[in-house]
Amino acid sequence: MQTQVLAVDPLAPAADVVARAAAVMDAGGVVALPTETFYGLAVRALDAALVRRLFALKGRPESRPILVLVDEPRRVGDFAEVNDLARALMARHWPGPLTLVLRARDMVPAELTAGSGTIGVRQSGYPVARALAAAAGGPITAPSANLTGHAPPTTVTEVLAAFDHRIEMVLDGGETPGGPPSTVLDVTVDPPRVLRDGAVKIAP
Repeated sequence: MQTQVLAVDPLAPAADVVARAAAVMDAGGVVALPTETFYGLAVRALDAALVRRLFALKGRPESRPILVLVDEPRRVGDFAEVNDLARALMARHWPGPLTLVLRARDMVPAELTAGSGTIGVRQSGYPVARALAAAAGGPITAPSANLTGHAPPTTVTEVLAAFDHRIEMVLDGGETPGGPPSTVLDVTVDPPRVLRDGAVKIAP
């Protein structure tokens, strides 16, 4: 398989580039894309077979759930239960590096949630990620585009070192900022629980 590399402006992605990437995903392909921290691997999140492919590509333990991205907060209710606290946090912190853990609806594959019945979701601060999620018409994955145990990549060179000829497309948006990952906050419990410290600081 030849991995296609397409240049993209991550802050103002061209419609034709987004359409080509979406077509790859529609055909069951994997697209690496820049986010506000690292490059991630995007597939349609509600397709169990594609999620299993991600685990195999990354060598990731299937006991670890995969977080998803949406283009707009209104999409979340299609596949997860959104409570009042979640709505308030979305309004305050999205788009941005806060992942909210919510109760998953029945159509969410167990592969995505690692059988937990919950799903982590956020709206990315990078327009290219939101545009691709919008084109997909639903949640997309974005685990870091690295082999498990390796450093997450900030350049296309690093992505290709791990996945050249193994994924269908890379959107080259230049070097990403890196930095801390998204904060992961479980709002299915009371009080909510921080599962991963990150860029957004949540007061106890």
